[in-house]
Amino acid sequence: MARKKPLPEHIVLDNAFAHRLKGKTGENVFQCYQCLKCSTGCPMAHAMDILPHQVIRMAQLGEKEKLLQSETIWVCASCLTCSVRCPQEIDIARVMDGLRQMAHARKGRLGDELVPLFHETFLRSIRGRGRVYEIGMLIDYKFKTKQLFKDIGLGWRMFRKGKIRLLPSRVKKTKEIKELFNKFTGV
Repeated sequence: MARKKPLPEHIVLDNAFAHRLKGKTGENVFQCYQCLKCSTGCPMAHAMDILPHQVIRMAQLGEKEKLLQSETIWVCASCLTCSVRCPQEIDIARVMDGLRQMAHARKGRLGDELVPLFHETFLRSIRGRGRVYEIGMLIDYKFKTKQLFKDIGLGWRMFRKGKIRLLPSRVKKTKEIKELFNKFTGV
């Protein structure tokens, strides 16, 4: 009978974390058998410090601190590529969203501080107008980061090519959108 190799000292199995994550997202991370399809298909993998399959494994092992401080949870574009590719039908994008909510709620270090700030600014723009108003969102973000003129050349080129609109699009039922935000995020 083969002896099991002990886990490294820094890993303490914390099933409670995985169960809290399941309670928040409805996703059972223990169904993952590490096929790597999520990571190989992820269009943002190049920018992640922890790949999607590693996020799931770390959640299984209860490595809460590393996950909640990772940049990966903020870099994830929630494009659902990982979720669609998963043979176990784990909605990995939902897990990432749950981790973002947990990280944000604890008010500790949030990986690169600018990424969560951008995330908040993005959501605030959607909540207020029903869709992203790029110029308004970017002005808000630039004031909060105190980087008013960084990337201004890129912004001007995008505006000239019609990629950024000067005025926001009109959206009906913004009241209902705000109610959804209140119901699901408490923001």
